[in-house]
Amino acid sequence: MIVYFLRHGIAERQSPGGDRARRLTEEGKDELGRVLVFAKKAQVKPDLVLSSPYVRAVETAQLAMEVLELEGSHFLADALVPESSSIHLWNEVRTQGTDSMLVVSHEPLLSSTVAWVLGTSRAMVHFPPAGLVAIEFGSRGADAAGVLRWMITPELC
Repeated sequence: MIVYFLRHGIAERQSPGGDRARRLTEEGKDELGRVLVFAKKAQVKPDLVLSSPYVRAVETAQLAMEVLELEGSHFLADALVPESSSIHLWNEVRTQGTDSMLVVSHEPLLSSTVAWVLGTSRAMVHFPPAGLVAIEFGSRGADAAGVLRWMITPELC
């Protein structure tokens, strides 16, 4: 199974609706678009998209589905909100029954999850907004163990 972990793009600093309602900025959409076009050229085409229910994550997932020309399903998962845990995120991912998925979430959850699935307790990856990481998993067991395949950041595109 391959999981593409994508951090949402740059979002508004504040929103009258609170943190959950913060939307992507134009700069955030632009950076995200560049990363996704790069990913499309690398033939990234997940079967399923899971995202946090926060507005900026949903907007990111929708943009990813457009740019990557995905026809699969998009599901919201509370296990992907910023204050969730790596274990909750992994349990959500491993039970989906697909070989390829895009997970759209937030910091610090993404950095801690990537570190955990790569076998370390300390953050090994810094996720900038619109950062995309591909990790391959040999199994869907409770003990997550993955291999980092690549990472795309807006600076590369």
